[in-house]
Formats: sequence, C-alpha cells, structure tokens
Amino acid sequence: MDSCNLTLTPIAMGIKLRKEDSTKSVNPTLYKSIIGSLMYLTATCPDMMYAMSLISRFMESPKAMHLQATKRILRYVQGTIRYGIMYRKTNDFKLIGYIDSNWARSYDDQKSTSGYVFHLGSGAISWTSKKQPIISLSSVEAKYIVATRASYQVVWMRSMLKDLGHEQ
Repeated sequence: MDSCNLTLTPIAMGIKLRKEDSTKSVNPTLYKSIIGSLMYLTATCPDMMYAMSLISRFMESPKAMHLQATKRILRYVQGTIRYGIMYRKTNDFKLIGYIDSNWARSYDDQKSTSGYVFHLGSGAISWTSKKQPIISLSSVEAKYIVATRASYQVVWMRSMLKDLGHEQ
C-alpha cells in the first residue's frame, strides 16, 4: 500500500458553504448525478459521510463553490482508492461506539451536524453523519442530541447481538 496522504481530506477544514452563494450557478443535473454516484460510496467509506451530508444540502440550486467542494471529494476518492475497512477474524466481539457533533455549523440555518460510528471486533459496522433536526442552544446540547440518537442504535445492535449469541 502507498503511504497515506494526511493532507487529503474529503472536505476542506473550515469550509463555509451556504445556499446563497455569490458564485455562478452550475448545471443542477450534473451536480445531482455526481452526488448520486458518490452516495453509493458512503456504504463502505464512513470517512466520507460528513462531506456527503454537507454537499448534498445544495442539490436544489448548486453554485460553483459547491461543485468545487464536490470535486475535492472526487480527488479524495481517487487518492484513497486502495484504502478501506479491513475485517479480520477475531474472538473479541466488543461493541465500541464514538460520537461527535459540530455546533451550529450550518451557516444557513444554524443547525448542528452529528455523527457516530460503532465498531464490533475489527471494523466499523454502523455509522452516520446527519444534520440535527432542531437548533441546539449550546455545544453540550448538540452532544446530548447525538448521544440520544446513538443510544437508539446501540440498544438495537445489542438486541441483535444477543439474538446471535454475542451478548454485550
């Protein structure tokens, strides 16, 4: 495998994408086609979930800035094609989860984005990145919202694992 390019990320850090952007409009059909194609990759590339969640918000009337962010994701895919989730045989079936949120980062409506990932054994088995449905008044409240959503998922996964004979 090639050495990992640590400067290559699916979305630029601190990027400020807005619906009302002063850059020129781009072909919405082309933009939707690219987004639709990239959405399939999120099933096996959890590292792209946040970026895809962000750029898919602008499918209604995409601007040049949105297309530029989308092209960065395409370059990221090209540069990381050899990487992926490796599942190895293991007897350690410990369910581990991580959560995070970014408070009020949607510049259009001040909503937060939350995400979680769960690992079982050697690899990730469940993940999401999604804009929160309500406006959080603090970063702590944004964390509580993602923790609540993640707890729904972990309760369901623990139930499934119990049915499979791997009680957590």
